[in-house]
Amino acid sequence: MERAYLGETGVCVSRVILGCGNFGGVGSAPAFFGGGESPEEAAAIMDAAWEAGITTFDTADAYGGGRSETSIGDWLRTKGPEVRDAIVLSTKTFNPMGEGEDHGLAPARVKRQLESSLRRLGVERVQMYLTHDWDLDVPIAETLGVLDELQHAGKIEAYGASNVDAAQLRQALAVDLPTGYGWVQNSYSLLDRGAEDELLPLCAERGLGFTPFSPLAGGWLTGKYRRNEPPPAGSRMTLRPEPYEHLQDAAVFDLLEDLERRAVERGTTMAALAIAWLLANPAVTAVVVGPRRPAHLEPALAALAID
Repeated sequence: MERAYLGETGVCVSRVILGCGNFGGVGSAPAFFGGGESPEEAAAIMDAAWEAGITTFDTADAYGGGRSETSIGDWLRTKGPEVRDAIVLSTKTFNPMGEGEDHGLAPARVKRQLESSLRRLGVERVQMYLTHDWDLDVPIAETLGVLDELQHAGKIEAYGASNVDAAQLRQALAVDLPTGYGWVQNSYSLLDRGAEDELLPLCAERGLGFTPFSPLAGGWLTGKYRRNEPPPAGSRMTLRPEPYEHLQDAAVFDLLEDLERRAVERGTTMAALAIAWLLANPAVTAVVVGPRRPAHLEPALAALAID
């Protein structure tokens, strides 16, 4: 498995990152807590990822209401030190852990949430910690101040930002701190290219890493959604369609059909070609993929071999 340094943080990640957002739920949506992959299914996915050389696992405190971190921690406890010491853990905070619970990036909450994440993961520190969204109610200097404090305390090795725009990132980078945000994790794919306008150039200019999530646009780049056909039962478009409803457009289906033709010509799949397109971008450090079962890792692994 190829590896790369995450910007200037000194953290080395596998170029394919295992996204664990469906362990025990569907992302941070409380309505789906307890759904998604069971602990046994999650363990099988992590086993397959490890065997494939994927050593970076990405989660969040609110994924599955804490169930994702718990699944990872339980899996790590079954492994020897050669596995535990090799896994690079990335987790995040912002979203509520349940209906009606608090959220945000106030310093006291960030400290509390990190401690709860460490307990669920069964570790004393995580290499990567992200703010999961931008908090309009808390000055960014306060949030970055507590992250810097946690870094100096050895609780986290580096910290980054997720779901930020270029203006927000500039504001954060203007805060006078020894380190600051080291990378950005935003949605980016052939069907979501907004990051190219300002965010990716800013990351490159300031030496920040970039680890896109949703590289397959919620499954749209796999070929499962067809023109004039209903979405497959159990697919993202039947469970949580809101982020992707705008893709039900003739121009999108034109792009998908063209991608399918190109994949056939190259003897590969649409999904592998879409991920390879991301990996070929020098601004992309690594790609976060969220398989629902072990076989779903195959396109990402095949992408590494596409020139």
